[in-house]
Amino acid sequence: MDRLNYHHLHYFWAVARDGNLTRTARQLRVSQSALSAQIRQLEDELGAPLFVREGRRLALSEAGRVALGYADDIFAAGSELVSTIKRGRTTQHVLRVGAVATLSRNFQESFIKPVLDQPDARLSLQSGNLEALLRDLSDHALDIVLANRAPQRAPGRSWRCRRVASQVLSLVGRKRRASFRFPDDLRGEAMIVPGVESEVRAEFEALCEQLDLRVKIVAEVDDMATMRLLARDTGLIALLPSVVVRDELSSRVLHEYCVVPGLRENFFAITVARHYQHPVLRALLTRDEGDILAMGRAPAPRGAS
Repeated sequence: MDRLNYHHLHYFWAVARDGNLTRTARQLRVSQSALSAQIRQLEDELGAPLFVREGRRLALSEAGRVALGYADDIFAAGSELVSTIKRGRTTQHVLRVGAVATLSRNFQESFIKPVLDQPDARLSLQSGNLEALLRDLSDHALDIVLANRAPQRAPGRSWRCRRVASQVLSLVGRKRRASFRFPDDLRGEAMIVPGVESEVRAEFEALCEQLDLRVKIVAEVDDMATMRLLARDTGLIALLPSVVVRDELSSRVLHEYCVVPGLRENFFAITVARHYQHPVLRALLTRDEGDILAMGRAPAPRGAS
């Protein structure tokens, strides 16, 4: 039976993921010539070239794409094995959750609450940007990533992404208004809006274009907690889910002017295939949307239109 040299395969896998032979050699702390020689030996073993030159760039051949798929599975399984054994029996109930830093804190609390209600379960919650969290998920350092946008497809990345909830977005502000007509009363108003990378921002701009609506954007903010503070401490209108400012709406510090028609924020749960999935995950991922958002719903403010 043919035996594969996994050392050679690992070198191929590293170059295929990075796409740059020189940089990969530096990261692996080997010479470029030694790295090339290892990959050539793997190509000899498999009987097919794994890379083709496209100018200065290395691209995968057809055989290379097939080999990368197998290598992803092999090294993901190895990473999972190390992670599972290292965690051991004493920490096997720890659910490791990554959450995008811009994600609503109220949604995070609502999603993970069932874990906190279990006496034998433990939770580790990590915040960061989506790309870094997905790398940790791929390396099995996380069990699940919560995000407000779906990840882009990438070679060798087999994310399992599902939308677990969505919520409407509102226009809120500090000034009390007897009535608010959208979009007419928004024209020319100074606003706080989500950052340019937000899907909600793109949808809002598309809606403004459709309605020929011009607004004055004074601040664009990625972090929902910061948006909440700015909405509370300035006289500007803010575009955000009312759940983010539910306490301010309840106490009448802020007022909800209207729900923006057709605009919703989506929440995604991202996982990867594992041989040993955390036992709590299935229950979390099959919860009803209404149940997930129940904790985050703000009481309807009086006089809101």
